[in-house]
Amino acid sequence: MSDPALGLTMLVLIVVVIMMGFPTAFTLMGLGIFFGYIAFYDPAHTSLADNRVFDLMVQRTYGAMTNDVLISIPLFVLMGYVMERGALVDKMFYSIQLAFRRVPASLAVATLIVCTFWGIASGLVGAVVVLMGVIAFNPMLRAGYDVKLASGVITAGGTLGILIPPSVMIIVYAAVAGQSVVKLYAAAMFPGFFLSLLYLVYIVGWAMINPKIAPPLPEEQTRVPVPEWLRKFQTAYSPNMLLGLSKALISPWKAREIKADGRRLGYWTLLNNLCVALVPFALIAGTLWLAWWYVVIHQQAVAEAAVSGVQQLGTPGLGSGPATPAEQGPPEGFYFWFGLCAVAGTLMLVRYYWRMDADRFVVLKLLTSSVMPLGILTVVVLAVILFGITTATESAGVGAAGAFLLAVQARTLDWKRTKEAVFLTAKTTAMVCWLFVGSALFSGVFAVLGGQALVEQWVLSFNMTPVQFMILSQAIIFVLGWPLEWTEIIVIFVPIFLPLLKHFNIDPILWGTLVFVNLQAAFLSPPVAMSAFYLMGVAPRHVTLNQIFAGMMPYMIVIIVCMVIMYLWPGMTLWLPNYLYGG
Repeated sequence: MSDPALGLTMLVLIVVVIMMGFPTAFTLMGLGIFFGYIAFYDPAHTSLADNRVFDLMVQRTYGAMTNDVLISIPLFVLMGYVMERGALVDKMFYSIQLAFRRVPASLAVATLIVCTFWGIASGLVGAVVVLMGVIAFNPMLRAGYDVKLASGVITAGGTLGILIPPSVMIIVYAAVAGQSVVKLYAAAMFPGFFLSLLYLVYIVGWAMINPKIAPPLPEEQTRVPVPEWLRKFQTAYSPNMLLGLSKALISPWKAREIKADGRRLGYWTLLNNLCVALVPFALIAGTLWLAWWYVVIHQQAVAEAAVSGVQQLGTPGLGSGPATPAEQGPPEGFYFWFGLCAVAGTLMLVRYYWRMDADRFVVLKLLTSSVMPLGILTVVVLAVILFGITTATESAGVGAAGAFLLAVQARTLDWKRTKEAVFLTAKTTAMVCWLFVGSALFSGVFAVLGGQALVEQWVLSFNMTPVQFMILSQAIIFVLGWPLEWTEIIVIFVPIFLPLLKHFNIDPILWGTLVFVNLQAAFLSPPVAMSAFYLMGVAPRHVTLNQIFAGMMPYMIVIIVCMVIMYLWPGMTLWLPNYLYGG
C-alpha cells in the first residue's frame, strides 16, 4: 500500500472510530502513532524507541503547550461555568418575556433572546440548552405552544454561544489556522447577530402565519407586577414616570407621604428610580458617544501621535506600517450615517419617554437589574479585545473575574458551586488541550504520508472556480456535521482545506467565519445532534426525540440562507476586522 493510500486510510478510520464512540483525542493520538510508526519505519533500526514518530509526538505536544492562543480557553470556559453555576438567568427570562409580551410567540422570542445573550456570556452550548430547557420549555408547552416550535428555538438558540464572541470555537480555529483571534472575533460579530435575527424573523413569521402554534398568553402571565406605591405616585405627580420623578425631585413633599416596602419614599429612592428611568437614554447616548470618540477623536489622536513620533525620532515608529482604515480618519459617509442614527435614536427616546407609564417603568427596572450587569460585563470583555486595549487572554481574565463578582453580588455562588465550576473548567480545558496534541500528531503523520498532497492534487485537478471550491468545502463540512461534532471537524478536517485557500484566493477569515456558521448545523443535525440530546434530558416524558429533530430542521435551512447572504455580501463579515486592523 502506497503512503498516500495510508493517509486516506487514516482519514477514513478516524471517522469510523469516532462514530463508534471512542474518545476523539486519544483516537487521534493512537492512529497517529500507529500510522506514524509505519511511515517512519526503518529496517536498520530494530529498536522500537528509535522510531521518529515518538520525536514527532514530543514536538507536537510541546508546540500545543506553548501556544499562547490556547491560554484564553480556560479563562473563558471558567467565565461560562461560573455564569451557569451562578443561576443568573431566571430573572432575565421573566423580564424579557414581559418586555415582549405583545409580540407574537412572545415566550419563544424571549427564549431566543435569552439564549443569544446567555450564549455570549457563557459560550457553553450544553449548559445554555439545558438551562433554557428547564426554565422555558415547560412554560411554552403549558401555554399551548407547538412542541416543534418550543424545542427548535431552544436547541437553535442554544448553539449561538459558540458563534458569537467570545467563543471557544473561534479560539480553536485561530490556533489551527494560525489566524488572529481578534480579527476572527470582529469577523464573527455581525454574522452571529444576523443569524439570531434570522431565527427571530422565522419564529415571529411562523407565529403570524399560523397563530395556533403559539397562542396568546393569558392575562395573568402578561400582567406587569406594578407595586401599589407606584400607582399612588402617579396619582400624586403624573402618569408619566419620567415627568413624575423629575417633579418629585424638585418637590418631594408628596412623595414622602407614600410608603414603599413599609418605608416612606426618601430622596435617595427617588433619585435611584430617576437613574433607572434614564437608562435607555444613557445606552443610546453612550453608544453614539463611543462611536464618535473611537472614529473621530481617538483614531485621529493615534495617527497624530504616530506621525509626531516618526518626525521627532527620525525612525519608523507607530506609523511605519500602512495605516488601518480606522487610523485614516472617519470613513466616507460616516457623518451622514452618524447623524441619521442620532436622529433615529432621538425619535425612539422621545416616543419611549412619552409613553412611559408605570408598567413600562417596572419592566425597565426588571431589565436593568437582570440584564444590565451581564450586558456591561459582556460589552467590556468584547470591547477591550476589539479596540486593542487588551489581548484575548487578558480580556478572558477580566471576564472570569467579572463573572465571579456578578455571582457573588447575586448571592447565588457558594463554595460547592465554585468547586464544580473550577473542576468542569479543568476537565474541559484538558479535553481541548489533548485534542490539540492528538490533532497535531495526526495531521503531521497525515502530511508525512502524503495524504495532504494527494487531497490537494485531487481538488486542483477539477479546475474549480473559487465559488465552486467554496461551495464544495462548505458542503463537505455541512455533511460532516451530521455524524461529527465541531471539535473533530475543526481539528481534523479544517486543516486539510486551509492550504487550498491561498490557491483559490479565498480569505481565511471569511472562510473560517462561514465555517463557524456552518458548524451551527453540527449541533442540530441528526444522528449526533447534541442539542437535541441535551434538551431531551430535561424534556417532559411525552416529548419524543423525533419531535425535537423535526423542530430543529427548519433552522438548518435558516443557517444555509445566512451563509448564502454572507458570501454574496462579504462586507458583513470582513468590514469590521478590515476597518479596525486593516487587511
